Amino acid sequence: MKIPNLLTLLRIVLIPVFILIYYLPYSWAPWVASGIFGLAAVTDWFDGYLARRLNQSSPFGAFLDPVADKLMVAAALVLLVEAFASPLVTIPAIIIIGREIVISALREWMAELGQRASVAVSMIGKIKTTLQMISILVLIAAPLYSTLSWAGIVALYGAALLTLWSMVVYLRAAWPHLSEDI
Repeated sequence: MKIPNLLTLLRIVLIPVFILIYYLPYSWAPWVASGIFGLAAVTDWFDGYLARRLNQSSPFGAFLDPVADKLMVAAALVLLVEAFASPLVTIPAIIIIGREIVISALREWMAELGQRASVAVSMIGKIKTTLQMISILVLIAAPLYSTLSWAGIVALYGAALLTLWSMVVYLRAAWPHLSEDI
């Protein structure tokens, strides 16, 4: 088992730990849960870096890395939707999760056509992911509807807008293949 793959697996293992700690009845629990989410987010960057740097890319890692990312983000967003219990957080969470489902299906379909490279991760996607991770970190740690959580909500809306933008970019790249037999 290669180090990048171990880091990816660690991200998946940290999901239930992060959720369990978030729900502990202690004032420090959200901060620790946020720290665990932050650690998982850093491993997301670090495993890709190590895979390239150490030439340890593998088919298993290429499959598991995006799965781990999506599981981590979806779990955190569901937790936040439940915590805030408001359309204010539910709407961007649905946009982000929905986009991930659409783009995952699009990438799988494009790979079947041998066109996976035309829907590869873009710079917009990387910026979106960074803003998304920051917003989730803040929203997990901050008391509900505090000044800090409002900053997290604004960042979450920024991530949702970038999510829509990147989805349009990917769909436009795939449109010639999607529209062949309409």
